[in-house]
Amino acid sequence: MTQDAQETQARGVPWGRILLRTVFLVVGAISLYYLLPQILEVFEQAPKLEDVQWRWFFLMAGLMTGAFVALWELTRIAVPGISWFVASTSQLTANAMVKITPGGIVAGGAFYFRMLAVSGVPMSQAAAALAAIGLLSNLVLFALPAVALVIAAISAPIPQGMLPVAIAGTVLFVAMFTATVVLVRYDAPLHAMGRVVEAMIRWSAKRFHRDWTFTETGLVESRDLAVKSLGERWQRALGFAVLNWLLDYATLVAALFAIGAEPRVSLVLLAFAGAAVLGMIPITPGGLGFVEAGLVGMLTVAGIPASDALLATLAYRLFQFWLPIPAGLVAYIVFRLRYGKLSELPEVA
Repeated sequence: MTQDAQETQARGVPWGRILLRTVFLVVGAISLYYLLPQILEVFEQAPKLEDVQWRWFFLMAGLMTGAFVALWELTRIAVPGISWFVASTSQLTANAMVKITPGGIVAGGAFYFRMLAVSGVPMSQAAAALAAIGLLSNLVLFALPAVALVIAAISAPIPQGMLPVAIAGTVLFVAMFTATVVLVRYDAPLHAMGRVVEAMIRWSAKRFHRDWTFTETGLVESRDLAVKSLGERWQRALGFAVLNWLLDYATLVAALFAIGAEPRVSLVLLAFAGAAVLGMIPITPGGLGFVEAGLVGMLTVAGIPASDALLATLAYRLFQFWLPIPAGLVAYIVFRLRYGKLSELPEVA
């Protein structure tokens, strides 16, 4: 018996981990059960897609492809010297994992990290790059409601049902931006947070019989590495993070125009941002059900007829959610053909 097998046998069955995953799956299944009517209501609009002119589908495909390309370039900025092949295949695979796995944000991040590492990127640099990318992307996302609030307030009154979305998004953006500045510029808050996380990781490792390690000093060093990973390139990285979300949003706007709706783009931006935040809920794969229900509801509040909101949501999710899944599978297969198994990680540099 190998040493690894002996250690695994000595640790015993990780019942805590199994229980946690089981609870996660049960909660996800119950959520999908209650959200299923909304999902089916969206899919019932599928026959109406035949009435949409093909040029709109090509436009939506082009816009969503552009959104993905912006993410690939963002990765290449965070990891200088990385190839387009690695940036694209790792992001597509991670994106597909997020959409097919309950709690997929964790699984997608793990795949992203391991694919970068297998391709030759030092694991510390890969972790720092993913942290920087996630930070910028979330900042832009939470900024969108604030921008929409200003535009909508200038152009026309905001419907009462949309105001909480705008206010919540603005508060989230201000809070996250402030927290980011504090954690980037000052060590004391990061050390305090590091001590709490270190204690939690130590307890979890003991409770679930895992060899997890985390140190307060390591958190500060990771922060420094994340900041260093962008350096003077942060403005360019921020630009591509903004471009990614705006092209994603433009896909939704194109879907609305494709079905003959007359959207007020500032309110659609509020609806889009709210739906994107719902997509981050790690209960169902890729926020499935939550996004459909939230987007249809907010588009309706924004003045889009319910039938149009359902059809536009279906057209948008086709390009934003469903088609990227097989694309991610192809990307993973192609990556495996070149680099081999993800378990074959290089040594930490």
